[in-house]
Amino acid sequence: MHPDTTTAQEPATARGAVAIITNRRGELLMHLRDDILGIAWPGHWSLLGGGADDGELPNQAIVRELDEEAGLTVADLTELFASRDVQGSGQLISFFCATWDGDEAALPLAEGVKLQFFAPEHLDILTIPPFIRDGIHRYLATRPG
Repeated sequence: MHPDTTTAQEPATARGAVAIITNRRGELLMHLRDDILGIAWPGHWSLLGGGADDGELPNQAIVRELDEEAGLTVADLTELFASRDVQGSGQLISFFCATWDGDEAALPLAEGVKLQFFAPEHLDILTIPPFIRDGIHRYLATRPG
């Protein structure tokens, strides 16, 4: 066989999905992750989301993760872009956005420590994984007003 006619099988890229959820005031819903060994980015503020199951598409994964982690259902989920978690899991993470105006303290949080809305100008004081911070800045730079 000629080298130019063969294709090497590369392992499938692990996928994940996160959601940038904003309220009518433009605040972003952040998720304080558990501070335990064995999870990605322990003790960091992040977005709700997680890894896709085998055969699951990112848009399916985010709906499942929002429900599993916080009992949250949103109607206007929109896929934005994907970014790789280079310094953490190595996963290719799809970013989604949606709006929700409920009381975050009333959500049945199943994973992590806390959910809280933050104004964009207050995010700089939080410890956020670099790829999440970059994704949030990318989203904020393109949203209207």
